[in-house]
Amino acid sequence: MSLLEELLQQQKEIAAAIEAEVNKRREAAAKGEAHAQFTLGLMHEQGQGVAQNYREALRCFETAAEQGMAEAQFRLGSLLDRGLGESVDYEKAIHWYQEAATQGHVAARCALGQMFENGHGTKQDFAAAMRWYKLAASGKHADAHFFIGSMYENHHGVEQDYFEAVRWYRLAAALGHLVAQCCLARIFEGGLGVKRDYAEALRWVRGPAAQGYAPAQLQLGVMYEHGEGVEEDNLEAMRWYRLAAAQGHAPAQAKVGFMYSNGKGVACEYPEALRWYRLAADQGNATALCNLGFMFDHGYGVAADESRALMYYSKAAKRGDAHAEKNREMIEARRAAQAASETPAQPN
Repeated sequence: MSLLEELLQQQKEIAAAIEAEVNKRREAAAKGEAHAQFTLGLMHEQGQGVAQNYREALRCFETAAEQGMAEAQFRLGSLLDRGLGESVDYEKAIHWYQEAATQGHVAARCALGQMFENGHGTKQDFAAAMRWYKLAASGKHADAHFFIGSMYENHHGVEQDYFEAVRWYRLAAALGHLVAQCCLARIFEGGLGVKRDYAEALRWVRGPAAQGYAPAQLQLGVMYEHGEGVEEDNLEAMRWYRLAAAQGHAPAQAKVGFMYSNGKGVACEYPEALRWYRLAADQGNATALCNLGFMFDHGYGVAADESRALMYYSKAAKRGDAHAEKNREMIEARRAAQAASETPAQPN
């Protein structure tokens, strides 16, 4: 038997084993066994051994959830929360999260905190959110620690307190929470409620960046571009921007465009700048939209086109870009002045 034939035979055997396991789970599920229903639901949710089917996953989880299985109750709530398998239903999601939470399910407690903090399916209630987060945090749930830190940073139901935010972010970061690590880097980089400390910021951002977390890669690139805690190095900045941009991260794509349009770390190439700006603009990135407007406004890499510049500036301004708003107003003032100069004087 050739190597190819051996490989094909192995694939057939694996496929047969998977099919046999699926059939076994289906038979057990048909008998109403909660664990089998739950396992079959997982297979449908994740597309393991069967085609991914959220509706079928929902049905299986519900059958197991009604028998009191906490993990099934949580996963059912999560599907309803995200609108997978059927339309979003926050009220039903809360019901199943609560069923799981009363059995001590840590992730369900954290999810309830999110529902109360965001007012999904219930009246927004920061105090209730904090209670659920702290219950989840007592079970060393990284997201719960992070969300508590976020509430202290963003003044959600508590006085803004960066010291407390940092404390909770550190707890989440110690559990491997990448977003919390980036938040710590941002706080120390900006000196938000703490003494500015670029070395500490670098310490927190390097880990998630090395793990491929795009926002951290962007953040590290910015520190290299501006020489914050490191020697200014546009080549290294561009390397990190590219890594994040390759993952479709719009702010990083806008940064790559900026580096090309200004010849930082690379030769100045307006066509490449336009390409990256457009990728970011397609995702609604305000900075990229503004910069596209600027390139059309001044004819960088394209024929100058005031109308298209105005279109991009207007889109960016609607997304809160102050530079775009100023540039939009300048074009409108320019047009108004031109129209006035072309209007013939009225006879006395």
